[in-house]
Amino acid sequence: MIDRRIDQSIKSFSCLDQSNIALGGAYARRPSASLCRRIVVVIKMEFLLGNPYSTPVGQCIEKATDGSLQNEDWTLNMEICDIINETEEGPKDAMRAVKKRLNGNRNFREVMLALTVLETCVKNCGHRFHVHVANRDFIEGVLVKIITPKNNPPAIVQDKVLSLIQAWADAFRSSTDLTGVVHIYEELKRKGIEFPMADLDALSPIHTPQRGVPEVDPGTHRYRAPVQPNTASETVPKPVAAATADFNPTQIPTASGSITANPEQIARLRSELDVVRGNVKVMSEMLTEMVPGQEEASDLELLQELNRTCRAMQHRVVELISRVSNEEVTEELLHVNDDLNNIFLRYERYERYRVGRSAQNNGLRE
Repeated sequence: MIDRRIDQSIKSFSCLDQSNIALGGAYARRPSASLCRRIVVVIKMEFLLGNPYSTPVGQCIEKATDGSLQNEDWTLNMEICDIINETEEGPKDAMRAVKKRLNGNRNFREVMLALTVLETCVKNCGHRFHVHVANRDFIEGVLVKIITPKNNPPAIVQDKVLSLIQAWADAFRSSTDLTGVVHIYEELKRKGIEFPMADLDALSPIHTPQRGVPEVDPGTHRYRAPVQPNTASETVPKPVAAATADFNPTQIPTASGSITANPEQIARLRSELDVVRGNVKVMSEMLTEMVPGQEEASDLELLQELNRTCRAMQHRVVELISRVSNEEVTEELLHVNDDLNNIFLRYERYERYRVGRSAQNNGLRE
C-alpha cells in the first residue's frame, strides 16, 4: 500500500513529460532526469520518515532558521540544544531538519541561520550529536555542496562553512569515530582551497568526547562510564569554579559617568572577564552532563552557587557596557553578557525540568 502511494506521488510528478510545461502563462523547460531522480528520493524519504519539521526539535529549527528573522533567536537556539541533549531521538531529528534547511537552499539568509544553529549545537551538545555532524556524508554531501561554484554563495556563507569545517577538523582530530570531517578538511586543502585565518581555540570551544567526564544517556537517564584520557598530560575538567571565590566585581574599575580605563585597568578587567568565561564554561559542562532530578546534591549545590555568582557578575558587566569608552572592551563585555544570558536560559530550563521531575517522583512515592 505504501509503495503504491509513493508510486502515485512519483507519477504525478513524472507525468509532466511535455517538451514545455505551462506555469502561470509562462513556459518552463522539462526537469532533467537527474533532478527528477532527486525529487523522487525526497518524496520517498519524507513519505517514509515524515516531515523533518514535524518533530519537536524540527519545529524549533524551522522557526530558528526562518529567513524573515532579523537576528538569531538565541532562546530558540539554546532550546534546540536542550532537546538534543535530553531526548533519545533529538540528535537524529535535529540533523534531518538542518539538512532540509541547507540542501539546495538558495536563500542564503536561511542558510546562515541554519549554520549558526548547527555551530551552536556542536558547541553545546555531546558526542551523540557530534557523530551526526562530523561524518563524511554530511560534511561532503551537504556543507561542501553549499559552497560549490554552481551555487555561487556569497563570501560570508563560504567563509562560514570553511571556518566550521576547519574548527571541527581541529577539535575532532583525536576522536577516531569523528574523523570524517578531518579527511574532508585535508582533501580540500590538498585541492588548494584557502581557509579563513582564525584562532581555532576562540572559534570553536567544543567539548570533545575525550574530555574525560561522563555523558548522559537520555535513553536510560544514567551516566555512561567516562572515557579515560590516554596520556597523563590530559586532565579531567574539574567541575569547580576555582576562581569564583576570588572574583570580586568591585575589583573592576568603577567611576561615575563614562570610564576611560588605562592599560593596567583594562588588563585587570580582561582578567576578570576570563573568570566570568570560566564560570560560564563550567556551568555549560555541568548542564550538559547532569540529569534533572538525578543529580548529586553536591553537584546541584555547586551549580546553584555558580548561577548566583554569574548573576552577580552580570550586574557589573551590564553596568560597564554603557560606561566604558574603549570600543574593543565594550565589544568583549557584550559578548560576555550574551554568553551569560544564554547560560541563564539553559539553567532556568534545567531547573524547570528538575522541579517538575522531583514533583513527579514525590507523587509516585505517595
